[in-house]
Amino acid sequence: MARVRKKRRPREVKRVPRSDALLPEYDRGAVPEGLVTRRQMRDMGLSPGGNEPVAILRCKWCSYRPQWSCIHPTRGFLLRVDLAVPKRVPTLAQEWALDRAMAARQTCGECRRRFYICLSKKLGCCLECFDGTPADPSSLMTAPASAAHRLAA
Repeated sequence: MARVRKKRRPREVKRVPRSDALLPEYDRGAVPEGLVTRRQMRDMGLSPGGNEPVAILRCKWCSYRPQWSCIHPTRGFLLRVDLAVPKRVPTLAQEWALDRAMAARQTCGECRRRFYICLSKKLGCCLECFDGTPADPSSLMTAPASAAHRLAA
């Protein structure tokens, strides 16, 4: 018996004229100096420091529709570089806690060997313990370090 298809309602498009947008919008390649995206800020070693976006970087699709404001999830928010602060450096205790968390994900539950990759939670062990597939020696970490310093990095 054939399945009855539901009729789809057309999606309501929330179009906002570009003149009514809350923040100024710039197309790619037309961004003024001093405004960068969060990813560009991260590459410069800076963080927003609690500052709000001051403009929107329009997505590629909206560049063909200059009269409408960009509301797509691929848009980017632009932040001011002069208000940015340097990234915080983690303490040794924070790095140690992160390394312990990664060690729990990378250590086999049966043979207690640590790998460079995270192991499957579904299996609960490495492939060698699960089905006998030999592990590549380059994927294993070296012998455990001394008790004074056990960070993997």
